[in-house]
Amino acid sequence: MRQSIFIAATLAFALIGSAAHAETIQVKIDKLVFNPIDVQAKVGDTIEWVNNDPFAHTATVKGGWEVMLPPKKAGTYVVTEAGMIDYYCRFHPNMKGRIIVSAK
Repeated sequence: MRQSIFIAATLAFALIGSAAHAETIQVKIDKLVFNPIDVQAKVGDTIEWVNNDPFAHTATVKGGWEVMLPPKKAGTYVVTEAGMIDYYCRFHPNMKGRIIVSAK
């Protein structure tokens, strides 16, 4: 019984500890520009886009995911794998950004 409690406590601590190291990285959108354009992240981090423009945007990965960003609102994405992620706004394709993701 004690061993089961110890194992459960150890697993809970490990899960809480790994979540505590994840960061939220903010990208602001203002006047049709992602700022910063390039961000560094680690697997498990959250990217938060804050849309300060009066119209909708997206953070779209071709052939991948998309985050809708209504006017004056924010949207998030949790990074799940290492690599380089290029994204753009589907409504304004000249708006481009990059997330450079390293392993934990």
